[in-house]
Amino acid sequence: MILCPNCHHEEMPGSLFCSECGAQLVVTEVPTTQHIQRNPSDVLAVQPPVQTPLNGTAMAPTADAVVSLHIVDSGQIINLAGQTEFTIGRTAEGQPILPDVDLSPYEAYSKGVSRLHAALKIHNQRIVITDLGSANGTRVNGQKIVPHVDYPLNHGDMIALGKFTIQILIRK
Repeated sequence: MILCPNCHHEEMPGSLFCSECGAQLVVTEVPTTQHIQRNPSDVLAVQPPVQTPLNGTAMAPTADAVVSLHIVDSGQIINLAGQTEFTIGRTAEGQPILPDVDLSPYEAYSKGVSRLHAALKIHNQRIVITDLGSANGTRVNGQKIVPHVDYPLNHGDMIALGKFTIQILIRK
């Protein structure tokens, strides 16, 4: 319990003002923080995933892979080529930075896709997705991913950008 310095009324821990007299409560316990040293060896190492195509045979990840996005609602396929990184989102009037893959024609706004929602990267013979701090989040196979962290993708993985669902297709 916290004791009011003005009227000596007892208040619950965490209270900022006295419910009797309105005085600001003084907290005598000051939380302390500790600095944690980080070594360069603390970096998480991620093994490249083994990709499994629809026929079930294993396929090694490759930088030469052809990546496509299958839009689940419409059945349309968007082929990605010519770059190693693609931003995915939607366009809006006056937007200074445009996504490489514009999902606006597919009702992306009504399904919660941000202007710059996610990025697909082909890096070191693997394909990863990164949420770019989107408003409605990104999910890979139903699991929400943390913004600004690379997550490996495999052939057939389902990606939800808000409520907009796409499937990643990787061909050798």
